[in-house]
Amino acid sequence: MFGVGLSLTLSDFLNIIRHPRAFFSALGAQMIGLPIIGFIISLLAPLPAELKVGLIILAASPGGATSGFLTYLWRGNVALSLSLTAVNSFLTLFSIPIVVNIGLRVFMGRETDLHLPFWETVSQIFFITIIPAFFGLFVRRNFPVFADKISKPAKYVMLVLLAIVFAIKMFAGENYGGAGLEWRDFMIITPFALLQNAGCLFFGYFFLKYMGLPHSSRITAAMESGVQNTTLAFLIANNLLGNQDMVKPALVYSLYSFWTACIFAYNANKINGVKSTPTVMDEDEK
Repeated sequence: MFGVGLSLTLSDFLNIIRHPRAFFSALGAQMIGLPIIGFIISLLAPLPAELKVGLIILAASPGGATSGFLTYLWRGNVALSLSLTAVNSFLTLFSIPIVVNIGLRVFMGRETDLHLPFWETVSQIFFITIIPAFFGLFVRRNFPVFADKISKPAKYVMLVLLAIVFAIKMFAGENYGGAGLEWRDFMIITPFALLQNAGCLFFGYFFLKYMGLPHSSRITAAMESGVQNTTLAFLIANNLLGNQDMVKPALVYSLYSFWTACIFAYNANKINGVKSTPTVMDEDEK
């Protein structure tokens, strides 16, 4: 997120204030559209009730740090992405208990007293996402020469670190941060998780297209809608509800949502005549 912040200027955020339609359209797509998609898929999917609730939890957990990085990587509106992350992370303090309790009642016939731990959620937002990004923004604003020198190496460091995280999820044991999924779980969940992922990516993009917004904002909405905050979903299913089966959809989703989002953004950029290679492949301007 520090590397993402290096790409920003204050004028990026001022443009959002001057033109708020993209922000409110993307926010509405996340907070209202995604839970609806999750409920439709869960109602139709022949899955156990716990896995259906897991899909609902995932749909109610909006994009986090990874979606911000992907927005940057594929030339979306990074300031819009960070603004969405800051606002929707606070809104989930209220929206997630409502959405998940509805899911529990519909699919399991019961309710639970579900509340997100306020300070833990706030610390996640600020210490993982907002503070590093704005520190990068601070460096860009006050030390532009230094920022230019480190921006390209920082891009590659970001890719390497992200690759390490995904390698741990896929190959490490449960005691070392791995997903701990059995092959049977993967086969059962994957078709419906992929369907939800594709639905969220396309809905985010085309809803903003319907609203008459530019391609960069549409890419942002697609990344923010299709790459959920699986860390938050883990917290809700595992720590607050204490149900390991409800964790599994988020685990499966996290294994490929990064790559499906990259494929989607690559093709969307290519179709719209935008440079289709990620920003890390850009050469320094002479």
